[in-house]
Amino acid sequence: MKTEKKKAEGNVSTVMQFVLLGFSDLPDLQGLLLGVFSVIYILILLGNGLIVIITRLDPALHKPMYFFLANFSSLEICYMSVTVPRTLVSLWTQDRSISFLGCATQMCFFLILEATECFLLAVMAYDRYVAICDPLRYPLVMSQKVCVQLAIGSWVCGIPVQIGQTCQVFSLPFCGSNRVNHFLCDIPPILRLACGDTSAQEVSVYLVAVLFVAVPFILILASYSKIISTILRLPTAQSRAKAFSTCSSHLLVVVLFFGSATITYLRPKSNRSAGTDKLLSLFYTILTPMFNPMIYSLRNKDVIAALKKIVP
Repeated sequence: MKTEKKKAEGNVSTVMQFVLLGFSDLPDLQGLLLGVFSVIYILILLGNGLIVIITRLDPALHKPMYFFLANFSSLEICYMSVTVPRTLVSLWTQDRSISFLGCATQMCFFLILEATECFLLAVMAYDRYVAICDPLRYPLVMSQKVCVQLAIGSWVCGIPVQIGQTCQVFSLPFCGSNRVNHFLCDIPPILRLACGDTSAQEVSVYLVAVLFVAVPFILILASYSKIISTILRLPTAQSRAKAFSTCSSHLLVVVLFFGSATITYLRPKSNRSAGTDKLLSLFYTILTPMFNPMIYSLRNKDVIAALKKIVP
């Protein structure tokens, strides 16, 4: 397998590129994995792309809830395009090498989009909170201007922090193995390869994870505690079911994404393993984006009606 290192001062080898091992431990399944990931990627592009299109074309979906859903689907397409194409190329060519700069770039975009997803899910929870708990003021509170500002904020707020964190990680010396036991350049597997003390970077990872994972999750919990309290006070079972149906899809996505992301970044270092990291990353980088269009379309009558107009 191709490796490349550069001799530094003191006759120490400095890593100039990495090797993403990915699924190389399953040599007999390379063709099957290529086919499966290709189908999943196409499904994600089609499913999320269709949601973006119908929310733009159907006037009945020109509401804040579907504006944020279109942003979320666009995010999932970007999220997948940062990781899956590189994995497909590796499975097709069996060349798993990635340059130092390429690895840093992939990590940076991956972390930025991950932060965007956390905040966008929190914004979507706030939208449901206002719609259910303060319906009379909903058009005023969630005006088009406010929705655009919240969406832009979700997309850009993580950029400076995640660029800084990526620079911090890749400023470490990498003078040993360049074999990354993962299918993408994520922080935990890269830190395992760093030489010297990485405690400062590990503390930084926890602080950033608290800021971009724990804080949005707490805001989502606060929103849903108010939502559930309001729903339980509704007079009829039918009205309670209708109110809950408007946020159940979002709640399911929150559980899927935040559950796996929290375990990945906030669990103790002593409990980490490459296999577990890889499995969790598969869950929230590939499976969750694939299920999102189905979750939102199958559980939403407005989306189903819009789909029927396009696909008779």
